[in-house]
Amino acid sequence: MKATLLYIYALLAALTLGACSDNYLDTESNDAEKRLILSNTSYIAMAVNGLSKMMSTQYLSSQGMNGEGAILTLYGNYHGNDFQKCDLTGWVQMTNLDFVENSTSIYDYYPWYYYYKILGNANAIINNVDAATGPDNEKRFLKAQALTFRAYCFFRLSQVYSKRWSDSNNGASRGVVLRLDESTGNMAVSTLAETYARIYQDLDDALALYAESKLNRDEDENYAVNADVAHAIYARAALTREDWAVAASHAASARANYTLMNNGQYVNGGFNAPNKEWIWSVYSNAQETLYFYQFFANQGSNSNAALARNYPCAISKELYDSIPTTDVRRAMFLNPDTMTFNTSSGLAGKWMTAYAKRVYKKKLYSTSRIYAYMQFKMQAVSNPGVGEIPLFRAAEMYLTEAEANCHLGKDAEAQALLVALNKTSERDAAYTCTKTGDELLAEVRRYRRIELWGEGFDWFDYKRWNLPIVRRSFADGGSFHSAFAVTIKPNEKNNWTWVIPSRETDYNKLITSNKE
Repeated sequence: MKATLLYIYALLAALTLGACSDNYLDTESNDAEKRLILSNTSYIAMAVNGLSKMMSTQYLSSQGMNGEGAILTLYGNYHGNDFQKCDLTGWVQMTNLDFVENSTSIYDYYPWYYYYKILGNANAIINNVDAATGPDNEKRFLKAQALTFRAYCFFRLSQVYSKRWSDSNNGASRGVVLRLDESTGNMAVSTLAETYARIYQDLDDALALYAESKLNRDEDENYAVNADVAHAIYARAALTREDWAVAASHAASARANYTLMNNGQYVNGGFNAPNKEWIWSVYSNAQETLYFYQFFANQGSNSNAALARNYPCAISKELYDSIPTTDVRRAMFLNPDTMTFNTSSGLAGKWMTAYAKRVYKKKLYSTSRIYAYMQFKMQAVSNPGVGEIPLFRAAEMYLTEAEANCHLGKDAEAQALLVALNKTSERDAAYTCTKTGDELLAEVRRYRRIELWGEGFDWFDYKRWNLPIVRRSFADGGSFHSAFAVTIKPNEKNNWTWVIPSRETDYNKLITSNKE
């Protein structure tokens, strides 16, 4: 990143006011430093840069709470239907959604803490940049960036702590606390409709300011936000809100400046460094590493971290079997075929181990344990877990637009988008699509699961689809360890809605209950 790491942290330490602390009410800051930081656009640009840095920072003195990576891994992937952390039975409670009603759990608290920490900094920028010294177009651009971050955080919070839209009584159910300034006092929870209205308004304002500023991020700053990122957030939020026409429109705008990666890129490092398909990402390099605590130290098939070597990630057998043999994405996972493995855990036998270490030698660490259906999509750039994380790709926008079109009755348009993603890109040159209606919607969902596997979408998609998680053991024809082989219905586990953490309700007297 362009500002030095030390300076970024100095800026964040001074700027953070509305963010939660470990003691939650500890809001002391140096007002003189804050006024200096917010006094001109050069300093504010570094503070905006710091918002990106906050997405790759370790929090709460916890090994796994590594900024945005923890949201993708622990909530999006571990909770999901198609992802397994092989043999990691010590995480069965988290994986099986057993903490969603535990308001004192660190897992309930982390998303709340993390996103409101970013929000506190974004709000300070939004509310002070207009009075700063500097060119007006720079002020507009910086404000647009902070608004984009704020919209993203409110959206993410609603995904975790609010009901799915279909269960919300058209948005009348609980949303989140919409803090728009630097206060930390009592504030009631807004409705879900009000939460989405704020997300939309922030993104509308941001897009207008981006256009007025006529500025953009530098080409090597994929971690920074711009108008394309705002459109992508808008598309994902609208899809979750079931606002189909809005989702389709913004998805098309978001991907307009990006092209799908070719097969060589896809199978060789397409998911650890920005390329022409990436819209927004989480920054990482060897100098600013979290060592064994970052995303690729958990999910990288070539990482030397113990968590990655001993407990690799795997795709479900059912989803793997649904990938056509002509599809390049099938080669991203280990097909056990006729080779032997432990039918309780999936741990490979002698011949499968030898096969994997020969065929996938460059994508494995030498002492990694081998499991049936393990993945080779996620790979660290360098050990133990260096690598940038894709947050939005053009492929997601194709699928978002296609799903929205299914609900709008635009089957031909949805078919064309699937053909573009699969056949034209050559991910599967043999792909065709003539399905319509519900079968077409199921096809879009299937390819969303295939294309975005391991990138943190799994549980969030199943939640909004209102579909049960069904994980089967090897004995029942699946590929999950028996500890994870459960069925979780949408109306179970508090409707998959995490309760508001007690660290908020204990001090915020306008929230009378953790649960809805």
